[in-house]
Amino acid sequence: MRAFLLERRPRPRLWLGFLVMALCLAVETLVGIGLAKVVPVESLGVLYLVGLLVVASLWGLAVGLVMAVGSALILDFVFLPPEWGPDLAKAQDLAVLAIFMALALLACALARAVRLLSGEMEARQEADLSAELARLLLRAPDLSAALPATAQRLAVALRLPSASIEPGDVPAEHGELALPLRGDDIHATLLVPRGLPHPVVRRLRERIVPSLEILLEAACERQQVADALRHSRDELARIAEEQAALRRLATLVAHGAREEEVFHAVPREMGRILGAPHTLIARYEPGHAATSVGVWHAASGPRATMPVGSRWALEEGTVSDLVARTGAPGRIDEYTGGGPLSIQLRARGVVSSVGCPIVVGRSLWGVLIASSSTEERLPPDTEVRMMEFTELAAAAIANTQSNADLKASRARVVAAADEARRRIERDLHDSTQQRLVALGLQMRGIEAAIPQELHDLRLQVAHTAKALEEAIAELQELSRGLHPAILAKGGLEPALKVLARRSSVPVELNVSIDERLPQQCEITVYYVVSEALTNAAKHAFASVVHITVTADDKAIDLSVRDDGVGGADPAHGSGLIGLTDRVEAIGGTITITSPKGAGTTLHVEIPLG
Repeated sequence: MRAFLLERRPRPRLWLGFLVMALCLAVETLVGIGLAKVVPVESLGVLYLVGLLVVASLWGLAVGLVMAVGSALILDFVFLPPEWGPDLAKAQDLAVLAIFMALALLACALARAVRLLSGEMEARQEADLSAELARLLLRAPDLSAALPATAQRLAVALRLPSASIEPGDVPAEHGELALPLRGDDIHATLLVPRGLPHPVVRRLRERIVPSLEILLEAACERQQVADALRHSRDELARIAEEQAALRRLATLVAHGAREEEVFHAVPREMGRILGAPHTLIARYEPGHAATSVGVWHAASGPRATMPVGSRWALEEGTVSDLVARTGAPGRIDEYTGGGPLSIQLRARGVVSSVGCPIVVGRSLWGVLIASSSTEERLPPDTEVRMMEFTELAAAAIANTQSNADLKASRARVVAAADEARRRIERDLHDSTQQRLVALGLQMRGIEAAIPQELHDLRLQVAHTAKALEEAIAELQELSRGLHPAILAKGGLEPALKVLARRSSVPVELNVSIDERLPQQCEITVYYVVSEALTNAAKHAFASVVHITVTADDKAIDLSVRDDGVGGADPAHGSGLIGLTDRVEAIGGTITITSPKGAGTTLHVEIPLG
């Protein structure tokens, strides 16, 4: 750019210089002849200096020297004595010639200095103009918006009536001159009024247009870089937001959240990330049908496409049917079918949908669907981005099913153990215990039948009968420990009252239960209270135990609190660990609070239903 800014203007043609020189000499000679009568001859040389300065400044040293020689010869030939005849041998003529030659050199030097100064000033002006145009073009956030201001500044600097820069190849209209601006990445046109002076047009073509092309090229490259950075920044922000959403879902899954929470969170997070106004999770059902289990829709958009719990038959031409048949991601760009599902989707504003399968344990469990309510289709990478959400949904479903299976298995184990206890207790009570009681009665009958004189035999039989009675009492106690018969016959409240009476620690019992509870729940509460009373007597050294049992239509609430030494640690006691397993096996929760010196509190909550 600097090279053409410092380029000097071209000189006029050489033949024109000689023509101007001849005219100047002729005019100056005629004027000198007219003034020779009133002006001293020595002063007439000033006339020739004027023309000499003009010619030397415009055409340079060579033409100036030629004019200097010609001026000296004419002055000597016409005006210096002898008139109309040269006499260069005279010292006066040589002096005049020398003076003119020196003046010619001086005029050429002055002209060159003026030309250089003028070129430098012009170069500075154009450099300032280029700098200002660069600021306008390179600092503008939008290149197209900076073009009018650039053209206006150019018109002011060059004193043009008007100027405009238009993108692309713009044909010149009537009264306009079109100057193309072309480069690797630019294509624009500079429009100026037609009829401008030739030097101005030449300056525009040779200096302004190349400068603008370079500046526009740089501005285009800058805008491309800025667009790339903006795109990268937007892409990074999108990825960060997507990873944050996936991390929230992964945390939810890792913490073992309920299916309902996951089914609500997955469509919400996916819809916000994808910008889809409708998202849902559907579970495939027997009979070629599906049921929505989780739905989200944008607050500003229409209502949910399929509310939670909606069940529909899979219909050809819908994305739920497409995924069910292929087991792979798919999309429907337009719902044109005449079936009830397609009609319903169109009525609710759905235009297109993308679905991804949810596979749990190598089996197709359901589908995750994102839908658009505008003519603009979902992006081509929607399926790939949705797969990560479907994998988390599948993991959550698998975890939930595993937890449910584990809880069911634990419940079955506890129920089987309780049933075994109940069967053993029944067998002991109905068979072994009855036979022992009968045997004890027989022993007492034998004791009464032995004569008094057989004192030793009578005493021996009496001892045997007493030992048999003690064995029966121990067997009854063992039977009650396995499964108290009163719990099965009378319910929880009478069974807890029996436990309170037999406890070696005073018990304050408060039971608020209106009806019989599920058998498994009653057994669990009974064994929790039994174990807590045993621990209070053996380890806590408590003076009183407070027991509160309440129940409503949703849950059983049990609280056992003593004033003992505290410090109970569930990790170091098989009894407390067994209670925890038993309570959690039926879906309940147990909390043990036992600060040292402040007693122990057990709080149990068991859901009903």
